[in-house]
Amino acid sequence: MFRTALRNVLAHKARLLMTVLAVMLGVAFVSGTLVFTNTISDAYQKSSAKGFDHVDVAIQPGYEEDSGDKIGKVRKLTPELLEKAAKVPGADSAFGVVSSFTALADKNGKLMGDGFRSSGGNYWGEKDPRYPIKEGHAPKGEDEIALDSETARRAGYQVGDTVRLSVEGPVLTPKVAAIFTTDDGNVAAGGSLALFDTATAQKLFHQEGGYDEIDVKAASGTSQSALRAELEKVVPAKTTSMTTGQQLADDQARQISEGMSSMRTMLLVFAGIALFVGVFIIANTFTMLVAQRTKELALMRAVGASRQQVTRSVLVEAALVGMVAAVSGLAVGIGIGAGMRSLMGTLGASVPDGPLVITPSTILTALVVGVIVTMLAAWLPGRRAAKIPPVAAMSSVHAQATTKSMVLRNTLGALLSGAGIAAVLVGSQAKSASDGLVPMGLGAALLVIGVFVLTPLLSRPLIAAAAPLLRVFGISGKLARQNSVRDPRRTAATASALMIGLTLITGLTVIAGSVQQVIDKMATSALKADYVVSMANGNSLSPDVDKKLASVDGVTATSPLRNTLIRVGSKETHYVTGVNGAAIGELTDLKVTDGSFKVGGTDVVVDQDTAEEYGWKAGSQFGVAYEDGKKQQLTVAGVYEGNKLISGILLDNKTLTPHISSPEPADMQVMVKTEGGASEATKDKLAKALGDNPAIQVQDKQDVSNEIAQMFTLMLNMLYGLLAMAVIVAVLGVINTLAMSVFERSQEIGMLRAIGLERGGIKRMVRLESLVISLFGGVLGIGLGVFFGWAAGELIGSSLATYELILPWGRMSLFLLLAALVGVLAAVWPARRAARLNMLAAIKAE
Repeated sequence: MFRTALRNVLAHKARLLMTVLAVMLGVAFVSGTLVFTNTISDAYQKSSAKGFDHVDVAIQPGYEEDSGDKIGKVRKLTPELLEKAAKVPGADSAFGVVSSFTALADKNGKLMGDGFRSSGGNYWGEKDPRYPIKEGHAPKGEDEIALDSETARRAGYQVGDTVRLSVEGPVLTPKVAAIFTTDDGNVAAGGSLALFDTATAQKLFHQEGGYDEIDVKAASGTSQSALRAELEKVVPAKTTSMTTGQQLADDQARQISEGMSSMRTMLLVFAGIALFVGVFIIANTFTMLVAQRTKELALMRAVGASRQQVTRSVLVEAALVGMVAAVSGLAVGIGIGAGMRSLMGTLGASVPDGPLVITPSTILTALVVGVIVTMLAAWLPGRRAAKIPPVAAMSSVHAQATTKSMVLRNTLGALLSGAGIAAVLVGSQAKSASDGLVPMGLGAALLVIGVFVLTPLLSRPLIAAAAPLLRVFGISGKLARQNSVRDPRRTAATASALMIGLTLITGLTVIAGSVQQVIDKMATSALKADYVVSMANGNSLSPDVDKKLASVDGVTATSPLRNTLIRVGSKETHYVTGVNGAAIGELTDLKVTDGSFKVGGTDVVVDQDTAEEYGWKAGSQFGVAYEDGKKQQLTVAGVYEGNKLISGILLDNKTLTPHISSPEPADMQVMVKTEGGASEATKDKLAKALGDNPAIQVQDKQDVSNEIAQMFTLMLNMLYGLLAMAVIVAVLGVINTLAMSVFERSQEIGMLRAIGLERGGIKRMVRLESLVISLFGGVLGIGLGVFFGWAAGELIGSSLATYELILPWGRMSLFLLLAALVGVLAAVWPARRAARLNMLAAIKAE
């Protein structure tokens, strides 16, 4: 039986090629994902480990406990503590670390990197072991910095060049005194690192007389644990914490691994979808192969083969096909992994150097996935083959599906679909996304499977609806419609592959479009301000920004959004937002549900969620304790509808700022209103007033909307790219089905040619059949996608009050055209093959 299975595989090489391709693509995606994520993760982990070569024990500041009503804050590490740490037995050296956000501009004045990885620090002494200098000398004073070599290369900076940078304040223009090398993971990921001398860094980063961290290097022969034990004798445990360099490296490695894990999971989900779609193609292929070999299999039964042997024969064929597909998929996947890494470099995302990582688990996974998926998909056709009675060898036609089997299938499909719809509806009505996620996911899976099981039943009425259009093509159109519904199971399996891909694409488009609109609406409808000014990395602005903007000619109103902690009554700390009480009404358009929008003195406004939490309404009074421990009684003047941009307690800055004990207040944004409204000229005027600071972005309402749109567009394009794999596999399925259908109907096609249907008519028939099947799958996919998009939207709406369903009719029409294009392209080769069949040879074919 093994030799028979091997001969069958070799005899049907062309028929099984599409199956091999379908499995190969799925395996390539899985193995490529594993190779790529393992390579990047390994490179970052090795890079991060090098970054801690000069740290054996790190001393970090503790958090000051709350004292009565006074709110605690982060303690400082003092020079005295540094001196003690450097003198403990077993310590070779110790240095203080100061670091913070530092925005560096390129030669065109644009911010280097994305802002979140733009950092600055201190260069310790004449020779800092962490940062070996390649060129130049150690920086001294505010007029000199050292720059990492990667940033210098990307921006084209050299020693002696003047740069523009900002450290949460005015623009500085120091010269590049040195270029150094570093193993810092942020720099490797595309960030920038600028170093000042220690005194300058402490002044710029508001750490005068203190450090963010003290790093201690062990002397030769002293272990990290021994050094830590010595340090514990002199370092106060209550006000500090200590971590070994190895633990820091391990923690960073774990964080990198966890960060890569989410990317790996997302990519593997889409690889799984591609494989799931491939299952339909494999099952379809083996079903048709079994149907075409009815006489052969029945004859094997007649000469003594048992049912188990016949089933094993089909499974052995599947295993051989799966093995070939898995090996070739693994090879292609390694190429994909290497290509994705190179692509990251092309797109400007720097990755640390390192070898391509191909682990034994990747190889094993690729082989197991390829073989197991293929064998599982072939198992049902194999069982069906085993049931062929020996007497069928006398007949050329295998028994068709009985009415009983179709009734059973339709009943099962209806039950699964009903259960799926019910579960999705239950999930959509959940109070929170976390509660609704499981029932909705389970319901979606049940509904997709249920619709697949029901597809043969659905195919007849839906394809019949296309009959009027097909009549335009005469006899070719009529034959195409009949061929489409002749074997509803085959049509169902072929259309379902495309259906799954379009279901996901449509659902994601509906959800993303609706969420984008609601966030866009919240971002702009609640604002009367013409501009919103903020830091590029989301950090706080200097209070000087608001003062400078308020003094610009044409500016009529400004208000910073100043965040700090207060204690409400005896409860836990709560964030409060300080605003310009006299101007906030001109800058926002927040809907008031109770009382009036009045902010000034001890009058505050609160959002609905906060009011419900504390049981407040207009006129309610409550006591608070500020950072400095001072207490005050506040009055709720009004309750408003909060959103993602503005929420919580709004308090006048004149009341709040005197109680902020930080070096300076933290302004998260500054809202600006001007006489003439938003314009490019006014935006340039505001930017110039701030010194064309690379760290600060000035955005009008359109910029805010574009930023949101860009984020969602990028996300959607990534998902479309990943789902394209499933669509490609679906295309292979349509080609495979049509090619085998043409082979199966060789005699019929020969007869049609003999009675006068020209080659063009044969081609048209096959193309129209492909088009009808593809559009059938497209309609089902888009319909399911809209339903899932609506259900997910209902769940999202529980946390976004202004959510409303937006159906992207333009894109859905495009998806339907895509399905039609799939049908047209997939039919090219099978139609050509059908038209070129030899008429007489085809008539004699069995």
